[in-house]
Amino acid sequence: MSERLEPPKRYDRDKKTVREEPEVKKSKYYTKSRNITKLKTTDIFTLGGMDIAFFAIVIAIVTIGLIMLFSATYPYALQKHRSSYFFFKQQFIYVFGGIIIMMVVSKLDYRLLRRLRLPLLVVTLFLLALVLVYHTSVGDFKRWIKIPIIGITFQPSDIAKFTIIVVLADYISKNYKRMNKMYDGFAKPLGIIIVFCGLIFLEHHNSGVILVFCIGATLMFCGGSNWKLFALGAGCVVALVVFIILYPDVMQHYAGERIKAWLDKSYEPLGARWQTNNSLYAIGSGNFFGVGLGNSKQKFLYVSEPQNDFIFSIVCEELGFVGAGVIILLYAMLFLRGIYIAMQSKDRFATLMVIGIVSQVAIQTILNILVVTDTIPNTGISLPFFSYGGTSILMLLFEMGVVLSISRTTNQRKV
Repeated sequence: MSERLEPPKRYDRDKKTVREEPEVKKSKYYTKSRNITKLKTTDIFTLGGMDIAFFAIVIAIVTIGLIMLFSATYPYALQKHRSSYFFFKQQFIYVFGGIIIMMVVSKLDYRLLRRLRLPLLVVTLFLLALVLVYHTSVGDFKRWIKIPIIGITFQPSDIAKFTIIVVLADYISKNYKRMNKMYDGFAKPLGIIIVFCGLIFLEHHNSGVILVFCIGATLMFCGGSNWKLFALGAGCVVALVVFIILYPDVMQHYAGERIKAWLDKSYEPLGARWQTNNSLYAIGSGNFFGVGLGNSKQKFLYVSEPQNDFIFSIVCEELGFVGAGVIILLYAMLFLRGIYIAMQSKDRFATLMVIGIVSQVAIQTILNILVVTDTIPNTGISLPFFSYGGTSILMLLFEMGVVLSISRTTNQRKV
């Protein structure tokens, strides 16, 4: 018997001859492309067990977030909406729907996102442009779009955070060999980031600009952008930040006021400093073990709108340093487990997707805690899984589903 495998042969019944199947030379990375409308079942769904450790951490953070949201908001909800359960009930519905979405997405093949990147990009840019002319916001803020008939509002910037991850992960994975070049590895991805940030800036949404820029910069750095060019760009950003701090009047009125209030601790104690001062009082009152769940005093209309950006101050007051430390540890575990899943993936696109998603959560968490502790000016950045917001929690749980989908393909031992 010959040691060399022969190509398959096909018998031609009409000609009574046997003809050999022509050899097709395939590259090492050959994959058969299919039209999105002709996907097989195996292309849509992914097999394998998901990463239980990552799933458990997400559920733990979401559960604690719901409990703390109710504890922090029932006085304000009663005063404003005549129901102590108003924010909790709304958020519970969003979380319930988000977990269902997360589980469904975890079973879908994450590569579908790569095939849908262009429609996703077009829709996101359209929404970012639409909100500038059609919005429900008050004053100069143009952040929310209201869906007619059903009356639900959402922020296109929350969708933009995910879209830029998909777009840059796809671009970098296709051009990774040229990422050290000036044009392909620095100018083009930076141009994509600037388009997103520019549209969000026109909404007067500085926190969204900061987050999208940081997410994009993280992906560029992890994707292999030339470190010298990256360092030069980082230096320009630092110089810009220093300039804004020295001359805060160059920013929009509300942003400049927040920078002044951060620099001068005696600045408008009943105005621009009110929220931050009461946040610090809450954190200081918590001491080591906290005053106990539900026993916060600052949530009684001192920390205004505690369901949003400053919910962590109420967490510190009620749970103390120990409780806050445990929550921060859970966020750290989420990030580290996500990085582990990313490193186990054999697909560069998947690796960058996971890095982008968990980096978004980490960056947002860090910036929120820095704001609450008065380490940086008030930027209006929410705390992931804790702060009230339908679009935010739905998008976050959707992204967690993407990470779980990727974890099913890593062939790692499931915990």
